[in-house]
Formats: sequence, structure tokens, C-alpha cells
Amino acid sequence: MSSCAQKVRLVLAEKGLEWEGHHMDLRAGDTRTADYIANFNPNGVVPTLIDDGTVIYESTVIMEYLDDKFPQPPLKPADPVERARMRIWTKKLDEGLHADTGNISACIAFRYQQMEGKTEQQIHDFINLGPNPARRERQRDVIFNGIDSKLFGPSILNFEKLFTDMEKALTDSPWLTGETYSLADIAYTPYLTRFDHLQILGVNDKRPRLMDWYDRIKARPNYEPAMRKWFSPKYLPLMEEKGKEAWPKVQEIIAAA
Repeated sequence: MSSCAQKVRLVLAEKGLEWEGHHMDLRAGDTRTADYIANFNPNGVVPTLIDDGTVIYESTVIMEYLDDKFPQPPLKPADPVERARMRIWTKKLDEGLHADTGNISACIAFRYQQMEGKTEQQIHDFINLGPNPARRERQRDVIFNGIDSKLFGPSILNFEKLFTDMEKALTDSPWLTGETYSLADIAYTPYLTRFDHLQILGVNDKRPRLMDWYDRIKARPNYEPAMRKWFSPKYLPLMEEKGKEAWPKVQEIIAAA
């Protein structure tokens, strides 16, 4: 269910590439072991790609790597201007929007999984295994404070602005960068899906172009094997239940902005 792993699987599926997966249980701390951090991913997250013995991490980098090594079908626009737009879209995610998704998801739903059966000290101990100090403090806030976290409102409003930008970008073209489906569209697919699963996609009720884009995204052949096949029954009911509870708060934040 990791949005970053979803992005990479969408590229793999679009290109018809075969791969072997190794499931990492994030709640159990599989990505926070000394071995994983030292040898596979220094950020202690997923996904990590191993290709011919070479380790590559960071989902945006993996996506471009796969498109460079396996260029058919191409997922970077041929036009230099559209290619630059594609990179601006993916850069937005890496510069904060992905962290906002983590904040929103944890505040609404995932905090309950992270707290279940643990003492407060055990939760702190788990958080402290993460290698990034800023991320540790974000996790502490969202896990213990939920939708009352100081991060929740700003993260919702950052996505409000993003969705407005996406609606505008889709005014004159079917895809985010122009006439061709690209890594930009792939990169944002998991985030609309996450809002959908959290029952807060209603923020886009007045954005018809974006919702049409999302419908077309879900109808593409790569969505089933890369996304829907991996939807976890351990996650979805919790996301639905807690998302419905959080929806009034989300509406209140947007109305007050």
C-alpha cells in the first residue's frame, strides 16, 4: 500500500517488465533494521530496486531509471518543454507533498495500527529507529495527536492547492504534461487513490477535469496489476472508517482557509 512502491509498480506494469517482489512490513519495522538502512535504503523506506546487483532507491529516481533502461513505451515526453513540466510535477512530490500524504494518512488512519498493542514507550522506541530526525518528529506528532496534529491542517491545504493546479493543467490537455501519459501522471496516481481510500476525495467534487483524469487513470491496464491487486484488506476498512470520521474536519479546514 506504499504510495512510492505503487508508483514504481505502475511503471513496471506499463512496460510489461517482470520483477520479483520482497514484501517489507513497515509496521513491524522491516525497513528500520541496521542491515536494510546500511545496504539497501539509507532512508529506511520503500521501495528499493535491485537491478543486476545495483541498488537504486527513491521512487522518482527509480521511475526515471526504468524509463531510461527500458524505453518502450516511453514515459517521458519527447517535447523538451513537456519533459520539463513532467519533472516539475515529480519535484513537487519530493519537496513536501509526499510527506504531507504521510501526515494525512497517519493522522486519519495509520496511527491506530502503529499504536495497537503498544505502550507509549514502545511507540517512541519504534519511531526512534528511523534514520531521519525530522521525520521522527513528524511521526511523533501525527501518531499521538491524530487530526489535531499541527501538521494535519497545513497538509490538507497543500493538497488543496495541488488539486487546483492539477485541474488547471488539465484544462487544455488530457494528461498533466500535455498530450501523452507520462511519469507525472503515474507519480500522482497513488495520491488520488489514497484520498479515495481515506474517503476524502470529495475535496475534488468541483474539479471535473481532475476527476475525469482519475477515472481514466483507473481504467488504464496498468492500474489493476500495480494498484488494485495490492490493496490490503488489513488497511482499507480502517481507512474507510476513520476517513469518514475525519471528513467533517477536512471540510472545516478547507472552509476556513
